[in-house]
Amino acid sequence: MPAKDLKMEEAEAEAEVTWKRETIPKVLKIVSTRLPQRDLISLLLVSPWLHRTLLSHPSLWLVLDFSQMGNAGNRLVAALSLPRYHHVKHINLEFAHDIEDKHLELLKSKCLDSLQNLESLNLNGCQKISDKGIEAITSVCPILKVFSIYWNVRITDMSIEHLVKNCKHVTDLNLSGCKKISDKSLQLVAENYPKLEFLNLTRCINLTDHGLQQILFKCSFLQSLNIYALSSFTDEAYRRISLLTYLKFLDLCGAQNLSDDGLSCIAKCVNLVSLNLTWCVRVTDEGVIAIAQGCTSLEFLSLFGIVGVTDKCLEALSSSCSNTITTLDVNGCIGIKRRSHDELLHLFPHLNYKICSNDIVL
Repeated sequence: MPAKDLKMEEAEAEAEVTWKRETIPKVLKIVSTRLPQRDLISLLLVSPWLHRTLLSHPSLWLVLDFSQMGNAGNRLVAALSLPRYHHVKHINLEFAHDIEDKHLELLKSKCLDSLQNLESLNLNGCQKISDKGIEAITSVCPILKVFSIYWNVRITDMSIEHLVKNCKHVTDLNLSGCKKISDKSLQLVAENYPKLEFLNLTRCINLTDHGLQQILFKCSFLQSLNIYALSSFTDEAYRRISLLTYLKFLDLCGAQNLSDDGLSCIAKCVNLVSLNLTWCVRVTDEGVIAIAQGCTSLEFLSLFGIVGVTDKCLEALSSSCSNTITTLDVNGCIGIKRRSHDELLHLFPHLNYKICSNDIVL
């Protein structure tokens, strides 16, 4: 074979080795980050070379997602026993079947090292977990930042005691539907998480003004507050929402005791982007006009079911927020008259979602 052809073959062989050694792993890393967990695990079985390549990228193994899966408790314990998951940061067990306290206790005894970097834990809908399980799992997650346990009717204030004792860095907390927690939990959260940014207390029916005020006084960095379907609060607490100068998202759906006075105080939250006033039946034009004048960055506003508002508040919103509002729901606001498609766009030119009342559809 001529020397020239031999050199060409050597060059091609070298290029192929470089392609396999450098280019393919880079491509795989990019593609793998977009694959579902099951597909990523399946790739490990394709070949020993691919197995080694994937395991050489720790960033691919930072998430464990067993949401809505059966036998999730045993799967979780088995996964965290594998070296590739020793630096996991996010665990999602939302509505996973068969997760019980015993599995969380197993994690504490067998997988302690694997949970030291955990930042996010989703236990939404895991209704077999009690205070005992929360004590176990929080004791091994020292840098946890996001904790969500929506729709758990078993945990009590004791769980929140364990959380604040063991996890000092929580900034995002979802307790929606945890009906057994009381003002004591809110006091613990307020005292231990002054840098809390996101809090969901939907349907926590045992809370009172006193507990909420603890949060409002001490968690001044809150950006999102969800107190949906809590009719026990009064203006005594609602007025204190004005202390949250960083607040962007506020859900007050069903706040039956919220008056125009309370809403006028909330209008001091000048950074509000989303405000849900659905079924806030005591509110009138006065309160909504205050919001329009104070919260000029509003993008989402729901006035659903409020019969005390009229065109006056709509005009005020158009005057102050027409450049920002993209979603406005006035369904059931019988005091707001019918308008054509063009008339609505004239008032709110950036609407990109349905706006409706009894007679309005966009």
